[in-house]
Amino acid sequence: MLAAVDWDVALLQEAPPRWHQRLCEATGASGAIVRTSRNQLAPLRAALADRRPDLMASAEGGSNQILVRPPWRIATRQRLTLAWLPERRRMLWLRLEREGADPLCVANLHATAHRPARAAGEVDRAARAAIVWSEGRPLVLGGDFNVRPAEAPWLFERLARGYGFAGSTRPRAIDHLVARGLELGDEARPLPRVSRAGLTLSDHEPLLARFVG
Repeated sequence: MLAAVDWDVALLQEAPPRWHQRLCEATGASGAIVRTSRNQLAPLRAALADRRPDLMASAEGGSNQILVRPPWRIATRQRLTLAWLPERRRMLWLRLEREGADPLCVANLHATAHRPARAAGEVDRAARAAIVWSEGRPLVLGGDFNVRPAEAPWLFERLARGYGFAGSTRPRAIDHLVARGLELGDEARPLPRVSRAGLTLSDHEPLLARFVG
């Protein structure tokens, strides 16, 4: 599915770390990864997941990943831990470069689940850090925020009016793609869920958005 979609940068949340290199190879991308939670006893988890992937689900082990297709290349990377408990939550930030174009910064995170107030605080902290690291360059921030605009309107108001981000998704959505220093070409929209041999590749609808520099 990832290989078939037209994209420059893909943000993946809670993907099994052992998939990273194979995903890069399958999509013709380079990539960066930050491990999150449920990675203890990795060989055992992997063996169980190979046999019963839908039963294991995210218990296979988690990481946030960013895949980058040429002509973009990864120039710099940073990682920020947003929470240690009940599960480790982290943001991955990259500065991307390509010949003949200004640098682009991209940040990917997965905030704490089932606690919207806490998740909103983590997203706010992540956004501020990503802005500082980007040093005025265009920035795309995305991922599973685990908070809906209706649950924390102050956060999305701050992202838009305080930090200059545009492009948040539907009022009841928890997955978002926003950017600052870029024009929104196409509003983030969900892609259909894709299944193979009865297995769903994600428990969330993938989002696709276009930003213009």
